[in-house]
Amino acid sequence: MTDKSFAIEGMNCASCAAHVEKAAAKVEGITFASVNLATERLTISFDERKTSVNSVIDAVSRAGYKAIDDEKERRASQPETERLRKRLIWSLIFTVPLLALTMSAMAGARLPAFISPESSPLAFALLQLLLTTPVIITGRSFYLAGTKTLLRGNPGMDTLVAMGTAAAYLYGIYATVRIAGGDGHYVHNLYYESAAAIITLITTGRFLEARSKSKAGNAIRKLLSLAPPLATVLRDGREKTVPASKVQVDELVVIRPGERFPVDGIVTDGTTSADESMLTGESTPVEKSEGSEVTGGSINLNGSVVCRAARVGSATTLARIVKLMEEAQGSKAPIARLADKISGIFVPVVMALALLAATGWLVGTGDFRLAFTVLISVLIIACPCALGLATPVAVMVGTGRGAQQGILIKSGEALETARKAKVVVLDKTGTVTTGIPVVTDIRPVKEADTDRLITVAASAESRSEHPVAKAVAEYAMVKGLPVTGPDRFTALPGYGVEASVNGTHILAGNKRLMDERKVETSGADFAAEELAAQGKTIMFLAADGKCLGVIAVADTIRPESAGAVRALKAMGLEVMMITGDSYQTARHIAGQAGISSVIAGVLPGDKAGEIRKIRSNGSRVIMVGDGINDAPALATADVGIAIGSGTDVAIEAADIVLIKNDLQDVVRTLKLSNSTIRNIKQNLFWAFFYNILGIPVAMGLLHLFGGPLLNPMFAAAAMSFSSVSVVWNALRLRKIKL
Repeated sequence: MTDKSFAIEGMNCASCAAHVEKAAAKVEGITFASVNLATERLTISFDERKTSVNSVIDAVSRAGYKAIDDEKERRASQPETERLRKRLIWSLIFTVPLLALTMSAMAGARLPAFISPESSPLAFALLQLLLTTPVIITGRSFYLAGTKTLLRGNPGMDTLVAMGTAAAYLYGIYATVRIAGGDGHYVHNLYYESAAAIITLITTGRFLEARSKSKAGNAIRKLLSLAPPLATVLRDGREKTVPASKVQVDELVVIRPGERFPVDGIVTDGTTSADESMLTGESTPVEKSEGSEVTGGSINLNGSVVCRAARVGSATTLARIVKLMEEAQGSKAPIARLADKISGIFVPVVMALALLAATGWLVGTGDFRLAFTVLISVLIIACPCALGLATPVAVMVGTGRGAQQGILIKSGEALETARKAKVVVLDKTGTVTTGIPVVTDIRPVKEADTDRLITVAASAESRSEHPVAKAVAEYAMVKGLPVTGPDRFTALPGYGVEASVNGTHILAGNKRLMDERKVETSGADFAAEELAAQGKTIMFLAADGKCLGVIAVADTIRPESAGAVRALKAMGLEVMMITGDSYQTARHIAGQAGISSVIAGVLPGDKAGEIRKIRSNGSRVIMVGDGINDAPALATADVGIAIGSGTDVAIEAADIVLIKNDLQDVVRTLKLSNSTIRNIKQNLFWAFFYNILGIPVAMGLLHLFGGPLLNPMFAAAAMSFSSVSVVWNALRLRKIKL
């Protein structure tokens, strides 16, 4: 299966999105089709053996819309906001004087005799026609799109607007002809100002909506702007400026102070500090020296460095983040399904209600003007725009807010499901703990001292690649202790190492090694047992057959783990830890983190099975991990969360990626999920409430009991405001504290 997305032009409401989605889904070979109204994108999965991209484009075109495969073409086109701004200006130029003219007459103000409806009704009508026609021409897209979708049997918002305003405009022309024929009474049956005002108000609403949606997509645009267009590379010993997209893997890149790193790489020369806040949300500069990894888009603050390119183009961290965000913002949350179902049948139902209400009033009262007003009001007020925008705009803003904090959410479904979880399962190594063994305890026997114990151990282990050996060597280096390479070195798998340093015979390893070589350890056994009970790895050390003491090495708990666990419990979640380590080691770490439920001794391939057992109880599960062996469990859980420093396999399998390697971000993710879904529910409530209240009022329910009749211009204003208010409400998510 192949995934593909298209930019869609011509969509203006939820019904439009539903029609495009249905048109694409009907193409043979399409297994999945989803349209996001906020981002104006169609996402599909298809079998290349059964269909092609062109087949999808043709199907969308037959539905009355335009699918664009080339995103560059869309970005090069005039921005929607700018087009709407120009249309709005032209509409206002003619609509304002038109409303001044008609409202003055309605208010009984005295107009000059040559345009007075009493003394010069034809001039009054012709002047309105003259002012209205340019507005109709400016809003011609309503009629072109509305007619096209109506003829194809897929009426949408533009159809409603086109029908309502065209009816008002054409009836105005009919009235003008009657006035010209001498029937001055028809001067009171002109609807020109309604047609012009409706188009202007809806254009105003669309302009505000487009501008607000543009703000909602700022997160992606800001990320895209971080990638520098040019890079300075070293070729044939000389610096050369090339487009950043042309940098090759393993090529040397020069970055000066104040410049952004053009690619992901590793520092080979120089020292500096980098501002990585664009990725992590943390403002504290990160020190970089030889061997340090740098991320494309981050800022080189205070030193010139040379880096070897590791990931370029679409493989960079920044490019992958942008891709994940685009996929998330193009996805749908399950809560949107109800709105989608309603939107698909909404417009035909509204058209039927408008005709039914108009016919009822005409038959009941014989008042054509009243019936005509009801017809136009129902057609205009019932647009399902707010319904279609309620979910996607909130998802867009929510995922963008998450990205600013280093939380990458891959889909709207993950965003919604996270808040429903009852159990959070944390992998131990690299998630609850740092994943890096460090020396925690040094217990020399009476005759030895701490420094000598470390010096001897580091010298003997200096050639070993074992994590425990590396931890000892790192400790010695930090302490500034002298380390001498061994004259002879032998690794003893399952036991430790044997070495000779400056003529001294050294053994470093476990108790079995000491016992086998007949080394007396009674002076260190109690300390070893005590430390082993804490889940630590014990290294005995002996020089020339005499035990010097023990060194304990352990994977230490992350500083934020205990606080994160407390916060998760405070949110009503059950927190569990899963690990392949022994129960003793796991229990010690879990106790430090405040976790009471532990699943220990789990083989790598069995973690997914343990997740399935928990889910079988009916609980929704969040799995948090970082290793290759966590990937199946991440995929099995209802929501998989990968720690950002983890393997690519884990990150690909997860639904959410935490860039900062901070367990507190799991808490922030749940807060973001709750806030976003709450915002969506607010939007859907007001969208439904607006239509439930607005349509009966437009149909004349209040007028039936002696109340006012809804003016079509107020209907247009209400419809536009409903869409804009939904977007504005979603934008509040940009300010939430996580």
